[in-house]
Amino acid sequence: MNMSRDRRLEELDTLPVGRLLWNYSLPAVVGIMVMSIYNVIDRIFIGQGVGPDAIAGLAITFPVMNVSVAFGVLIGVGASARESIVLGRGNRKAAEEILGNSIVMTLLFGTAYVALFAIFLDPILRLFGASDTSLPYAHDFMTWMLPGLIINNITYSYNNVMRATGYPSKAMLTMFIGAGLNVILAPIAIFVLHWGIKGAAIATDISMGVTAVFVLRHFFDKRSLIHFTPGTYRLRRQVLLPILAIGAAPCIVNTLGCVVNAFINNTVYDYGGDAGVAAIGIYTTTTGLIISFVIGVCQGMQPIVGYNYGAKRFDRLKRAFWLTAGVCTVVCSLYSIMCQVAPYTITRLFTTDANLLQASGHALRMTTWMFWVVGLQVVVTNFFQSLGEASKSIIMSLTRQVFFLLPLLFTLPDLWQLNGVWLSFPLSDALATLVAAVLLVVELRKITRLELLQKNAK
Repeated sequence: MNMSRDRRLEELDTLPVGRLLWNYSLPAVVGIMVMSIYNVIDRIFIGQGVGPDAIAGLAITFPVMNVSVAFGVLIGVGASARESIVLGRGNRKAAEEILGNSIVMTLLFGTAYVALFAIFLDPILRLFGASDTSLPYAHDFMTWMLPGLIINNITYSYNNVMRATGYPSKAMLTMFIGAGLNVILAPIAIFVLHWGIKGAAIATDISMGVTAVFVLRHFFDKRSLIHFTPGTYRLRRQVLLPILAIGAAPCIVNTLGCVVNAFINNTVYDYGGDAGVAAIGIYTTTTGLIISFVIGVCQGMQPIVGYNYGAKRFDRLKRAFWLTAGVCTVVCSLYSIMCQVAPYTITRLFTTDANLLQASGHALRMTTWMFWVVGLQVVVTNFFQSLGEASKSIIMSLTRQVFFLLPLLFTLPDLWQLNGVWLSFPLSDALATLVAAVLLVVELRKITRLELLQKNAK
């Protein structure tokens, strides 16, 4: 059923691209940065209130948590990209079918992986590099986090869909609710109730639960542009396959990230012990904050690119891409410079332990000297997702993690021990960005040809 023009969709078609990107990216960036900042604050609370061994234990849980995130983005990113494209074509019925099928798949996937984690938790944590020292902390944290993983997927996935269907400010507000609540609850749980590392997990569960209620309430409201509708929950192949195809790329990134993190944790432990594992945890936390900013801007770009691709407004599509790429490159460059100039100032936020300060500061400086190119790499990957170019997005996802980082991790530590691990990151960043540049040139030439054909047809 074709839908009439809605004011929210009209904006995607008519507002200046720079203003539109600002309108969509600012709420996305603020929302995701707030979430990332409170994750960083959690780690600061744990490091200062529990100790360096707890940071090592928390680092072990990152790849496990990434498995749940992988399933969340598989549905959330795929659904939001598809929503933008079908709305650009004016098809509300298809958009609501995407929404209904997506919530069913999120619940099915979530139940499956939470059950798997519950049964095999300790062996999985050992596989990802837990030592006798860090295992109790990792086990304690994950035991209390398991109930919240499905809730976290609902929050993340449908916050993206909310933004893609024309409600960027409301999506930001829902993230503020969870973040603010967690910042209040985490220190109470750790410092007042003395629950240790499990206190951070419990605070996160409660915060995400409240946020999920606000997100779902939006989609049950019939006044929303797209809402849950009877008859859309029956899984349909023609609805699911495009969602899964687009979401496959970020899902692969997160899943492979689990494998890579497991290998990194084990390799770092062999050469640097628990202090090395804690150092990689600090690196992951700080770089994750910057990547969150980049992803936030990309989330603002996605509905603009997807909608205008569906509407065949190629000039607006390209402008949205270049503005996004420019902003993200500047931010990544500033972070890279900061890590080269003052790495110990950053790591001192997480610990006062002298050995860990030295190890993490050195790691941060070595791993980030090519981080300034990461912005373009992430934007290109998200650009392909927004266009529905699943195969190219998957290729981009594989380059850094599989084609470059893993081979470097297998070879460089034999030559330079722990420094070889740290050097693998900037080298893989540089190589992956070269691949991104080549694929981008090919895609932009294709879009230019489509644009010329459209002009000639007129």
